[in-house]
Amino acid sequence: MKQTVKWLAAALIALGLNQAVGADSVPNLQETLQAAEQGSAKAQFYLGVMYEGGQGVRQDYTKAVQWFRKAAEQGDAKAQYNLGVAYDNGQGVRQDYAQAVQWYRRAAEQRDAEAQYNLGVAYAQGQGVRQADKQAVHWYRKAAEQGHAQAQFNLGLMYGVGKGVRQDYAQAVQWFYKAAEQGHAKAQYNLGGMYYDGQGTRQDYSQASEWYHKAAEQGHAEAQYNLGVMYTQGQGVRQNLVIAKEWYGKACDNGSQQGCDNYREFNQAGY
Repeated sequence: MKQTVKWLAAALIALGLNQAVGADSVPNLQETLQAAEQGSAKAQFYLGVMYEGGQGVRQDYTKAVQWFRKAAEQGDAKAQYNLGVAYDNGQGVRQDYAQAVQWYRRAAEQRDAEAQYNLGVAYAQGQGVRQADKQAVHWYRKAAEQGHAQAQFNLGLMYGVGKGVRQDYAQAVQWFYKAAEQGHAKAQYNLGGMYYDGQGTRQDYSQASEWYHKAAEQGHAEAQYNLGVMYTQGQGVRQNLVIAKEWYGKACDNGSQQGCDNYREFNQAGY
C-alpha cells in the first residue's frame, strides 16, 4: 500500500495570472459613452469593460484597450490593471510583458491587490522584468495582506521552499491557513500535509484529515488519495476500508495513478 504523498511533492508554485476585472452591472451605453468622451475615468473604464466582454456592444478588444488606456492615464487603478492584463495576453494590443509590468506596477502602487499579485508573478517568472524572488515575495505579501487567496497560497509556498525568504514552515502554515479558510483547495491540501508531517505546527492527524477532506470535496486528486490512505490506516479518522476505496476511486477519476493502483488493489481484495 502506498503511503501519503508529501505536500511539497505536489506544491509547485501557482503562477497563473489573474484576468481582467469587470463591472458589477452593465451601465447604459449612450450615457456611458457620453460621460467617457467628456473625460470621466470611471465611464472610460466601464466602456472598456463593455467592449472587452461584449456587454451591450459588439466585443472589440482593441476598443477595450483604447478606453482602458484613457482611464489608466487618468490614474484609474482598475483600468491600469486591465490594461496590464491586455498587454500580458496580447488581447487588443501586441503582447508586451514589459508594458504589462509597467501598468501592473502603477495599479499595485495604488494598492490594487490583483495587480500586486500579478506583479509578484511577473517577478517570480522573470517575465517583463528581471527575475527576483525577493520582489515576488514583496508583492505577494502586499496582496496577501489584503486577503488575496492566491497570493496567500503563493506566499506560503515561498516560505515552504525558502524562495525569496528564509525557509519558515510556521509562516508557510500561517499563509496556507489564510488561503485555505477562503476555500483555496491547494492551500487546504498543503495545510493537511503540514499537519500530517508536523511541519511548522504540531503533528495532528485529525486536522490533517479535516483539511484533506475540504480539498478532496473540491476534486483535488492528491487530497482524495491521501484521505483514502488515512481511512486505510485509521489516522485521524476511524478506519474504514470501504470509504478508503471510495476516495481512491475519486482520486483515480481525477488523474491520480496512485489512486487507481490502490483502488485496483482493493477490488482484488474484495472490498
